[in-house]
Amino acid sequence: MLKIVKTSVLLALASVGVANTAQADINDALANICTIVQADDKGELRKKIRTVESDYRMKLHDYYSGISCGGNSLIRTAMLANAVEAGTLLVKKMPKGDLSEPEKDGKTLQAWVSENGLQGSAIAAVIQERM
Repeated sequence: MLKIVKTSVLLALASVGVANTAQADINDALANICTIVQADDKGELRKKIRTVESDYRMKLHDYYSGISCGGNSLIRTAMLANAVEAGTLLVKKMPKGDLSEPEKDGKTLQAWVSENGLQGSAIAAVIQERM
């Protein structure tokens, strides 16, 4: 009986350790995504998205809301950096429904674009097309 209890405790501890390692690994995998978006490196961004999808079985919309680049989302960061290629890729990879939902600050992308006077941006045009 004591062996079963010890084995159960060891298995529980091992599974917690694996879960923490997986969380650290995904954070490491996404560490430089803001830099990639700001640099407008579409090829590297596509590679990063593909790697996370294959290694962690996570789509962009699964981790998009958890990433903040100086307080802005990835699409907002792309718009502020005038990173048209990366921003367009992000908009096209996101589900249409997620694009119309409010972000962490409670504003939708369209409202934020209007507030910041970015309606003439090529990324804003792609967002408008997708809506």
